[in-house]
Amino acid sequence: MTETELRLQKQIDDLEIKQAFQEHTIEELNDAITQHQLTIDKMTSQISFLVTKLKAMEPANIASMSEETPPPHY
Repeated sequence: MTETELRLQKQIDDLEIKQAFQEHTIEELNDAITQHQLTIDKMTSQISFLVTKLKAMEPANIASMSEETPPPHY
């Protein structure tokens, strides 16, 4: 092989290494994003459940300000 061929082969090898690294990185990022989306979906469901429960709570459990007895220092 000539010097030019060797240089071109090295450049090709370097590009193949970079491409393999990028593929690996993209797969890792995709896995992380997928996991984050599952967590977000779960949290969204939990928040919706809590909102539904809070809306269904009886307001009678909490006395209004007019029904509250004043604190002892009054």
